[in-house]
Amino acid sequence: MSARWKSPSWFAITLLCAGLALFCTLGTWQLKRAHEKETLLASFSGAAAQPTLTLAEARRTTADAVHHPHVRVEGRFDARHAYLLDDQVRDARRGVIAFALFEPVDGSLPILVNRGFVAREGASAPALPPLPEGDLVVSGLYAPPPGSGLRLGGNALPNQAGPTKSTIYIDLGEIGEDAGRRIDTSVLLLDAEPGSGFERTWTPQILPPERHRGYALQWFSFAIAAIVIFIVLHRRRTPPR
Repeated sequence: MSARWKSPSWFAITLLCAGLALFCTLGTWQLKRAHEKETLLASFSGAAAQPTLTLAEARRTTADAVHHPHVRVEGRFDARHAYLLDDQVRDARRGVIAFALFEPVDGSLPILVNRGFVAREGASAPALPPLPEGDLVVSGLYAPPPGSGLRLGGNALPNQAGPTKSTIYIDLGEIGEDAGRRIDTSVLLLDAEPGSGFERTWTPQILPPERHRGYALQWFSFAIAAIVIFIVLHRRRTPPR
């Protein structure tokens, strides 16, 4: 038997072209996302070794998903406003991430400081190291706030009393309302400090670049499969004469 080509309809050609455009666009987008994630991870790993900037200089650069200036700022912690981000997991251990407001000595906007992770011991609340008192200098990465994910139950801060309040997401607007003043739209991820009582490993919780490359391979495979199916459907076999 011999093979003969069957002329495809315009609908089939249009469908093939649309499918190839879609699959190749999605595959290219996944490769772009993989590159962005690599840049983000490199930014986190190398930012702490950069020379420090003042908070005013960092605010002019504006922290985003890729750039995280290394900041050094003088001021004092506001002992009246501290927050615990609950239900956090690090290396299969549950615990909290402690936040506190820091007031720069120059009188500029207060900034929310991420003090680090503390694991729970059983069901009881973890014992947190006390906030340092008086004027001091802190340094860390000037970064966007953590993502809030799925928000359930509304704003829990107004229903709590005391200087330390618990929440399952960080909303800088709600924290500013709770503190009674406007605060910085970014946060400060404190540098690691032996003996601080906190774990400070600042690695973004994201899909790794390898996962995005795997998705890209799937989309490009779909494009190849579409071409193969198109050829098979329009290739007719004719009996020998």
